[in-house]
Amino acid sequence: MTPSVGRLAIQEWMIDPETKRVMAALQATGTPARFVGGCVRNALVNKPVADIDIATSLIPERVIEHLESAQIPFVPTGLLHGTITALPGGKPFEITTLRRDMRHDGRHADVVFTDDWKLDASRRDFTINAMSCTEDGVIYDYFNGIQHLREGRVVFVGDPEKRIREDVLRLLRYFRFLAQFGQGTPDAAALKACRQLASLLPRLSADRIRQEVFKLLETPKAASIWGLMINEGVVAHIIPEAMGVKRLEQFIKAEEITHVPAWPIWRLAALLDLTEKGLKNVTDFLKLSNKDADMLGDMLFPKLSVSVKDSRDHLHRGVYRLGHDVMIGLVLMDAARLKNFQKDLKQVLSAYQAVTSFRPPSFPLTGRDVLDLGLPAGPEIGQVLSQVEEWWIESHFKPGRTACLEELKNILRARRQKS
Repeated sequence: MTPSVGRLAIQEWMIDPETKRVMAALQATGTPARFVGGCVRNALVNKPVADIDIATSLIPERVIEHLESAQIPFVPTGLLHGTITALPGGKPFEITTLRRDMRHDGRHADVVFTDDWKLDASRRDFTINAMSCTEDGVIYDYFNGIQHLREGRVVFVGDPEKRIREDVLRLLRYFRFLAQFGQGTPDAAALKACRQLASLLPRLSADRIRQEVFKLLETPKAASIWGLMINEGVVAHIIPEAMGVKRLEQFIKAEEITHVPAWPIWRLAALLDLTEKGLKNVTDFLKLSNKDADMLGDMLFPKLSVSVKDSRDHLHRGVYRLGHDVMIGLVLMDAARLKNFQKDLKQVLSAYQAVTSFRPPSFPLTGRDVLDLGLPAGPEIGQVLSQVEEWWIESHFKPGRTACLEELKNILRARRQKS
């Protein structure tokens, strides 16, 4: 097959000194190297390029020789699959030898190296990811990826069912790329394959599922694509508790009007309907970090009731007790549950402003102050200090150190009189 040939305007990342250094090293003996995958795709639609992947027909041992000759540090990240990560100036470039995938078990493949660019392109998941580009911007496109990118079509390279069986992660990647690049009606053959093979998803590791779900949830189209995944029976095989699409839609609207960046863990919280035991099941299944698990719990089972209709004083108390991140999330969560979002829009904005503009002061007393007034060390120190702190909070954080000490003396005096 003769590839379609397009052209990409020279990008800054293509002429970056570190990029040029790696490309020069790989092509030192005349063997061509090309940029491949996401960097080509994103550059064509003016999206940011985060990772630069490079392909070459050099076998891995020769790649290592070339990098060593150019004094470029590297890590042999996947020698069996022909992948080496070059690290000029500490910046990673993933270099992969052209290959054919010979045998699959749904997660891994045995490979044979080749010098055939079309064969290498044919093993990739989607046509928009199968393009390669030379240093001077010439794009080689074997499967109409440029056209599909323009049309907003996410199309598998080859038979969708076969490609998913080769690597089940492609099923989730399909929906993620649909959220990032899709327009119009999704490809019918791709949806059919996803629907029929969704039961294979539990074979994937928690890390792979979580990464794809989070990447999808970061996109502006997260709600509509998640709804599509529900309808196609996909969500039931990964997070069956995550069915709150309408709530997610409204949550994203609240993010937009408050200019809050997308945070996947918040958006996941908007989707979930579960008990505290169910929460543990989700956090365990996705193997969430402690930070993400705690945030998810704070969103779903908050230690303080929060409404966009609360007074500024109540919202300020929430910031003091829970912190800005949790309170912003809770304001957005309440906005997501409103029956008439447009009607209550001013209250949403007012609550958000009350939370973000407040900088809580530090409580002016410590346990040392209680000890200095004669109370012996022990659990009572914390109890008494909490009483003063609660009085200080209810006084809108206004009393200074002198007033707080006086309140502390009053509490201690009352305790002594009772005893």
